[in-house]
Amino acid sequence: MWGGRFASGPGAIMQEINASIDFDRRLYRQDIAASKAHAAMLAKQGIISRDDARAIAHGLDTILSEMDTGKFRFKRALEDIHMNVEARLAELIGPAAGRLHTARSRNDQVATDFKLWVRDAIDGIDAALAAYQHALAEKALAHAATVMPGFTHLQTAQPVTFGHHLLAYVEMAARDRGRFADARKRLNENPLGSAALAGTSFRLDRAMTTRALGFDRPAANSLDAVSDRDFVMETLAAAAITALHLSRFAEEIVMWCSPLIGFVTLSDKFTTGSSIMPQKRNPDAAELVRAKTGRIVGALTALLVVMKGLPLAYQKDMQEDKESAMDALSALMLGLAAMAGMVADMKPDAARMKAAAGAGYATATDLADWLVQSLKVPFREAHHMTGRIVAAAEGAGVPLEKLPLAQMQAIEPRITKAVFNVLPVERSVASRTTAGGTAPANVRREAAKWLKRLAKK
Repeated sequence: MWGGRFASGPGAIMQEINASIDFDRRLYRQDIAASKAHAAMLAKQGIISRDDARAIAHGLDTILSEMDTGKFRFKRALEDIHMNVEARLAELIGPAAGRLHTARSRNDQVATDFKLWVRDAIDGIDAALAAYQHALAEKALAHAATVMPGFTHLQTAQPVTFGHHLLAYVEMAARDRGRFADARKRLNENPLGSAALAGTSFRLDRAMTTRALGFDRPAANSLDAVSDRDFVMETLAAAAITALHLSRFAEEIVMWCSPLIGFVTLSDKFTTGSSIMPQKRNPDAAELVRAKTGRIVGALTALLVVMKGLPLAYQKDMQEDKESAMDALSALMLGLAAMAGMVADMKPDAARMKAAAGAGYATATDLADWLVQSLKVPFREAHHMTGRIVAAAEGAGVPLEKLPLAQMQAIEPRITKAVFNVLPVERSVASRTTAGGTAPANVRREAAKWLKRLAKK
């Protein structure tokens, strides 16, 4: 199709390195949609006849049906999705097929196709993130008062609720959705009509193809339009951060499922066994979500490196934008589905969580706060007193709430038995009523708010 300048075909190695049909065939829906919009516009502008436009549209519909049903024969010798479609169109309708590429280059064609594909991928990811948020919020509502230890430095810090912990990931997912929405808004400019790099002398109606393809506006600069891959990099950046969030949660699930911790169990749906140890139940779904973060971050890094040294305008290097991006976004979709499934599936051991929440003198801060509020002690002094009381409890081998009042009074005589009201873990979490705090009432309210918000979308 492009060989008029050449006396012979490319060598086998050139064909192998040049062909992209093995992965860009996934653009077939977008390629056909863009071609139909382009042909309709050409006919409206009088650049091709309406009869040719109708034949082209009918032929493209036939090709779409063939591809949807798996009947289409892709040919690597034709390099890419664009030339595979055009060659088949010529078989179906004859010379009129050659008019489709009027006022168009594969440069603006592929930029348009891939923008449409990425936009569709973002919409799918947003829906998957919403489903993940819904699963988290439902579980959070059910466990708004289930006490568990909160950690800093992976050391027991203060008691929190399981629901509050889950809602933290709802907030992360909300930011992820915001990043994807921002990327979608910025990418929604139409490259079609930019041709190879300089625009075209044909009188195109770029507003028409923009409307037909659901773009917000035509791209303003033809050089930028055909050489821009920011939309892929930005989407992959959002994907990498989302994957990182999933990986953090997956890591917690792996730890929680360990018999050494035993906070949650997963059913057979999301675990596997061992080929040699019959007792094993491995949280492989969580481990694989954690691992897929590497390929998603890797896709972003790879494309950044590809693009970093490219002068304007289109370069063949940009063919490397698709394979890893498509793989990464597919991996993210799978990871989101797996995480939503695990959240719905997991069963927390409330008794074990509560016991762990009380270990490690997790209510020491509550004691310090009581000293400040009841005895009007400066916090730094209260912190020091509490440290001495914790040391006394540790020396006696008892939790704070079991340390005799007399031993506390030996450190601070003004302490009364009222102090024991703030030391149980349930009292600790119930007292954290500030906005964003872990109090069960807060968690119920926030979980219900999220479920209502998600139901509207």
